[in-house]
Order: sequence, then C-alpha cells, then structure tokens
Amino acid sequence: MSPDVLTAEQTHSSSDVFLEEALPRLDKAAQYSKAKAETVERLKHAERFTEVGIPVKMDDGSTKVFTGFRCRYNTVRGPGKGGIRYHPDVSAAEVRALAFWMTFKCATVGIPLGGGKGGVIVDPRELSERELEGLSRGYMRGMADVLGPDIDVPAPDVYTNAKIMGWMSDEFDTIKRGRYPGVITGKPVARGGSLGRNDATGRGGFVCLRELEKRRGWNPKDITIAIQGFGNAGQHFAKLADEVGYKVVAVSDSRGGIHLDSGLDVTATIATKTDSGRLPDVGKKISNEELLELDVDVLVPAALENAVREDNAGNVRAKVLVELANGPLTKEADDILSEKDALVIPDILANAGGVTVSYFEWCQNVSGYYWDLDTVHTRLGEIMSTAFGDVYSVMESENIPMRTACYVHALNKLAEAME
Repeated sequence: MSPDVLTAEQTHSSSDVFLEEALPRLDKAAQYSKAKAETVERLKHAERFTEVGIPVKMDDGSTKVFTGFRCRYNTVRGPGKGGIRYHPDVSAAEVRALAFWMTFKCATVGIPLGGGKGGVIVDPRELSERELEGLSRGYMRGMADVLGPDIDVPAPDVYTNAKIMGWMSDEFDTIKRGRYPGVITGKPVARGGSLGRNDATGRGGFVCLRELEKRRGWNPKDITIAIQGFGNAGQHFAKLADEVGYKVVAVSDSRGGIHLDSGLDVTATIATKTDSGRLPDVGKKISNEELLELDVDVLVPAALENAVREDNAGNVRAKVLVELANGPLTKEADDILSEKDALVIPDILANAGGVTVSYFEWCQNVSGYYWDLDTVHTRLGEIMSTAFGDVYSVMESENIPMRTACYVHALNKLAEAME
C-alpha cells in the first residue's frame, strides 16, 4: 500500500537517467550538428522544474500527501508538451529525462512545441475513483501557475487517461475562471479532444514502415513482423500492416505470446484480445523473450522499456526494429544491433504519431475549429513521412545510426531557433 506521505527524497534513490541516457545522446549528436557549443550547453539544463505536495482526503478519512513533478524543459520552438504519468517509481530524474526526450521528439517531427513531462509518485490502482479524482485535481491546483495553452501543455501517459485529463482540464478552468480547452490534450472528444488520437501512435509507426518499404523496395507480402506488446499501439500497427499485406506472425502481451509461421488472423486476434483480455489459443505459445528472438524481418517492441538489453540483443535476428514503446532498447543493445547492421527506427520518431495528434488537438482547441478523421489521418501521414525522409537523409549522409540521426536533425532545428 502507499505510505502516508510520499516525499521527494524517495525519488533520488534511482539512477539519474537524465545523466546516464539523455545527455550522452546530446553530446553524440552535437558532433554532427551545426549547433554552437553554447546551444548544446543550454540544452543540458531544463528551463523550469516544479515539485508539489498534493494532499488527498482518502476514503477512510485519513489524509495522504503525494509528490508531483512537472518539468518544462525547453520552449524555444513553442509551448512545452508532454504527458503526466502516475506510477510508484516516478522520480525527478526520470521526469527530467522524459522532458528532454519530448523536446527532441517534437523537433524531430517538426511540430512547433517544446518538451515537458510530469508525474506523481503513486500506484493509481490502489486508489478509488474519488481518490483518483482528488489527486488529479490536486495536481492541477499545484501546477496551474506553470501550465497553460501558451506555456506548457500536458497529456496522458503511464496510468493516466482521457478521464483524468478531463478532470485536470475542468480544474484549470475553475481556477482560471474561464474556458481553456488547449491547456491539456488527450481529453475526451466531448471535452475538446481530437478524432484520430486513439490510433495515432500505431499509425505513426506504420507510416515509418511504409516509408522504409519505399526505400528498400519491399513487397509487403514477403515481410514478416513480430510485435511485442499487443496493447493500443501494437494492435493498431498490426491492423494497418495486415491491411496492406504484411504478414504478422507473432504478437504478445504481459502473459506471453503466440506465433504462427503462416501469419495470424489479425482481425480475429484483436477481437479476442478486446473481448476477453487475452490472446487467442492459436499457433505456438511463446514467451516475450522468445518473441524478440524470432527469425522475422521486422521486430516491433511496443510494450516495455529496456526489453532488448545487452544480454539478449545478440539473439535478435530481425534486421529492422520499429520502437513503438518508449526506450525499449538499452544503450548496450543499440551498439550490439548496430554492429549487426540492424536498422532501428527509434522511439522519438517511430512513436511520435501520438504527440503529433496531440499537437493537432491543441491547434483545434486554440482555433475553435475541429477536423474530421480523414483530415487528421492525412496530416499525420504528411508530417511523419516528411520527418522520416529528413532523418533518413541525415543517416545516409553522415553514415550514422538512425537514432543519432534523429538527434542531429532535432538539434539542428533547436539550434536554428535558439541561435
């Protein structure tokens, strides 16, 4: 159970992912970019980091105080943008690193937003709905002065959803005594959310796959795909790939996976998963680890951070990986796969469809003009295709891994705005 008081000191026991993961990628990209040294130095520091205590009256009459964070990392290209996660392992270092990555993700796909991230140290599964609403509204009360449509715009993340965003949006309106739908994205459509948000992450990754298909001259019917993580993003990616002829031969969820060499019936697999919460009883049962090591053309890690590590990267046989999850490869795995000439389409590009449609939602909120689904899909495709092409060109011209090329491309955009 959650302790009575969750303090900031608890967040400093974890390794500093900002120093260990984020900054080395910035330094590496700087070697190939046009950015000046002072620009790189500025990008090593967040513009603002806010921590708040959130008292919540619990159902048993007691009061617990939860710690919440918000990092607004860089706003040179536009208001901050990034989700709010509820998780017992949230830390200040993690939030700072994720805000840094959001800065580079938005720049990679060329949308005029900066980077932000938020979180609360809590296991939301231990809270009643009333307690969860109290926590969510309390977070917004604590952060209302550092958030806003023109300042920093949150969205859902781990263990948060459209309902929670709706509570926060409503609380902001109450505090500011007005109507500000652009303060948060990922809201219910009835509260100003955008059509097309539900499949945006999977669709964006699929656009990257089609762009690679053009460059490699693939016939989709000859290409096999395995997807680790059959949640929202994985299902939509699988559905879109199946519709154009790709052969999805394996998928998995937290319980394990299924593998069928002749190809799964993706529509039936999604229906069974939706209806029962489980994968269908077809093909060969495999573990998540076994799925990663299948002899397939394309591997899609769409579930866990650090799924591919130093100890198993050498067993990955796929020559293309599409990172729909955030951070599914460790640094060591990246190096091993690079040595094996595998192409990794990195998360800051492959899963940027989500933040791109969040940007669309913000545009619609600010203008008061809402788009139909076809418009959302068309504009998402245009942005993802352009970004993929730009990054691919950098990768080829500099002869560097695609992840580094993403950071170089983004750093050049940030430098142009900052300098």
